[in-house]
Amino acid sequence: MAFDMHTHSNFSDGTTSPADVVHAAARAGLAGVALTDHDTTAGWEPAEEAAAEHQIALIRGMELSTVSRDGIAVHVLSYLHDPTDMDLLAEIAKSRNARYQRAKRMAKLLSEDFPITWELVKQQTTVESTIGRPHLADALVQVGAVPNRSAAFDTILRGGSKYYVPHYAPDPVLGVELIRNAGGVPIFAHPKAKVRGRTVSNRLFYDMLDAGLAGVEVYHRDNSGSGKEWLLGFAQQHDLLVTGSSDYHGAGKPNRLGEHVTSRETVEAIEAKATSGYKVLWNGN
Repeated sequence: MAFDMHTHSNFSDGTTSPADVVHAAARAGLAGVALTDHDTTAGWEPAEEAAAEHQIALIRGMELSTVSRDGIAVHVLSYLHDPTDMDLLAEIAKSRNARYQRAKRMAKLLSEDFPITWELVKQQTTVESTIGRPHLADALVQVGAVPNRSAAFDTILRGGSKYYVPHYAPDPVLGVELIRNAGGVPIFAHPKAKVRGRTVSNRLFYDMLDAGLAGVEVYHRDNSGSGKEWLLGFAQQHDLLVTGSSDYHGAGKPNRLGEHVTSRETVEAIEAKATSGYKVLWNGN
């Protein structure tokens, strides 16, 4: 039984609704899917309804944005945490506000060279989503500057470009602690994704481990071959969970639902480690 443990809807930077993500997972023949939108759990309810309708298991999650001390973006998947935890919510609100302000600054910079306006960027979002680089990318696609989101991220919006503006996010160690304190299960997302730019030092893995890291996302299209080998060794040495995921975003990115998957045994282990009271919605699977 295959489970895709990392997907996004249009409640963050995906292009389809939470229900449509679940529908697509069911059509792909998956036994279950995790909805892990960036810094929000707003999509849980519609995903729950769709999962019940299609009799597919749903793992409720989130992808927490963090930044290392040397400025590298680090994403931590959180599974089955309490979505009402005040400390986690406060940090998410701080990060989302910073991302909004960053997007406005980047839109202004882009407007100097492209027919981009803030109104156009806002048109790329849903009511629930926080404006970020993906929506800037969509605006660039709309005006014909790039063919798709991936091209925008690889060129105009990449870190180090003249249009790029950094933003606040919590430290990865704090992120792991917040997830643990909210009763969730923290998994380091695509840790060796060299195609995305710089990756963190191995020292950070140990710091996150000390804070309560539960596993690593090994099987992800962006992890390098040598990186996967290192991650498997690290996970085995420290008895960590190993997951596989598509990081599905819908249209605009090549990631296919189910291209990398996680076993039922691992999903059950994630559920066993959660202390929030939230469970996998198995729906008969």
